[in-house]
Amino acid sequence: MVNTFHIALIITSIALIASIILQSKGVGLGGLSGGGMDTGGVYTKRRGIEKVLFWITIVLSAVFFVLTIVTILVMG
Repeated sequence: MVNTFHIALIITSIALIASIILQSKGVGLGGLSGGGMDTGGVYTKRRGIEKVLFWITIVLSAVFFVLTIVTILVMG
């Protein structure tokens, strides 16, 4: 039973990492240092695939959190 939760955690974490990397694609190094805020930055509205990817990331992070708590409770 615990092995099933561990496998689910690994799959969820890989999917979460992939969704985060896909969101930051094209940001460049200017976004890391705070530059480029006047070209859209934080205040742009998400549309299309960006919006879907944003919500997928939120759902994956919630699933990861719940799986982690359940795994701890089952092992405990």
